[in-house]
Amino acid sequence: MSHIPLHTSVNKEPDKEQYELKRGLRARHMSMIAIGGSIGTGLFLASGSTIHSAGPGGALVAYGLICVMIYFLMTSLGEMATFLPVSGSFSSYASRFVDPALGFALGWNYWYNWAVTIAVEISAAALIMKFWLPESSSLLWSSLFLALLFVLNFLSVKAYGEGEYWFALIKVIAIICFIAIGLMMIVGIMGGEAVGFRNFTVGDAPFHGGFMAMIGVFMVAGFSFQGTELVGVAAGESENPRVNVPRAIRQVFWRILLFYILSIAVIGLLIPYTDPNLMSGDLENIAVSPFTLVYERAGLAFAASVMNAVILTSVLSCGNSGMYASARMLWILAMEGKAPRFLRKTNARGIPTRALYATTAVGMLAFLASLFGDGVVYMWLLNASGMSGFIAWVGIAICHYRFRKAYVAQGHDLNDLPYRAKAYPFGPVFAFILCMVIIVGQNYTAFAGETIDWNGILVSYIGLPLFLLLWLGYKFVKKTKVIPLQECNLTRDEH
Repeated sequence: MSHIPLHTSVNKEPDKEQYELKRGLRARHMSMIAIGGSIGTGLFLASGSTIHSAGPGGALVAYGLICVMIYFLMTSLGEMATFLPVSGSFSSYASRFVDPALGFALGWNYWYNWAVTIAVEISAAALIMKFWLPESSSLLWSSLFLALLFVLNFLSVKAYGEGEYWFALIKVIAIICFIAIGLMMIVGIMGGEAVGFRNFTVGDAPFHGGFMAMIGVFMVAGFSFQGTELVGVAAGESENPRVNVPRAIRQVFWRILLFYILSIAVIGLLIPYTDPNLMSGDLENIAVSPFTLVYERAGLAFAASVMNAVILTSVLSCGNSGMYASARMLWILAMEGKAPRFLRKTNARGIPTRALYATTAVGMLAFLASLFGDGVVYMWLLNASGMSGFIAWVGIAICHYRFRKAYVAQGHDLNDLPYRAKAYPFGPVFAFILCMVIIVGQNYTAFAGETIDWNGILVSYIGLPLFLLLWLGYKFVKKTKVIPLQECNLTRDEH
């Protein structure tokens, strides 16, 4: 039986603690981090437009395919994260198993994505507050929410985990209640006459708009699931990653599948895809969220206020996770010499405070950019980050493919893996291909017209050249090469 060296330092340097994180996330935190990262406005608001575009059947197929892809990505990440639980996650894995240049690019790409997302979420939270207090100041609310997210992340990793647990739990309860009420309406227990399946076959439903409409929904569905990979980033601070990470990954797939598929099925059965209100759900008009529409048809007059509160917790949850993920990614980049070294510093509670300050400052600057010059700079920042999540997923698939190859090439026994992805190599290859389809097809309509929409292409794909610039620039400066399988670093460093 081959042995993988486990590095532990007996004689610590006097100041070593100031560069270490703490393992403070419990099993329930890990489960909710994975679920909370993937349930947000994509389900509560965008699901209506996907049904309107592709019909209920088309939306279900598109979301179902994305669920399968997420399952493969999560099992790939789970295999690596249980073997090597580090906060850098796929950035560190890329540096170890593929090429340090890819690790550098993935790390900065992911940090940037979440740092800008913080600005998006605090802007959205301020907008939601205007539902109740229309005359209040957006700047005031954004400042308060940014301070709340900072404090949750500054106190301890357990405080972040607790905050995310309760934020995510509210979303989960809201979805379970929605599905239960919806099913009662379908069979006629609530809301009067039984609806049955008649809306599923209205017009040319269940599939509307053909194959291309389904592809368009496929892109939107992909965005809805971004954040699921957070469980891999959090693995480095899990109390027992060998047990907690696989459990979280097993639970998250089935829960996400049930929440998304059942919610979309309920909406599709209760509201015909031809209803124009399905196209109107956004942060400025919570009253026409598909969830709100269903609640109102059930005779629940307070639906809009309830959904507003749920969506507020949803965006705060996303911002909380963004603050956590970007600070940890910046810290690991600094630890690996790929970011300024002063960002390595942690406090006595294991919080990378300097990385947290830097991330908070960037999130605040991105938010302020949205207030000036008609938000042009902010929109470019937002567009550049739009593709980052998919690039991270491609990185996970590549890293897992190379990790397993290196593990076998170096003579290790697969039975020794703490958690083993069952569908290798099909899983990472399938996820890689599907992610590439989403990346290339971000704005396929820009190529489809009689004249090419160059502005649309630039807006949609700007994130790709930025990533390539990071990757190839580091590769050129540092003269890095793809690491041979026999030389991939499988040493497990215990911090």
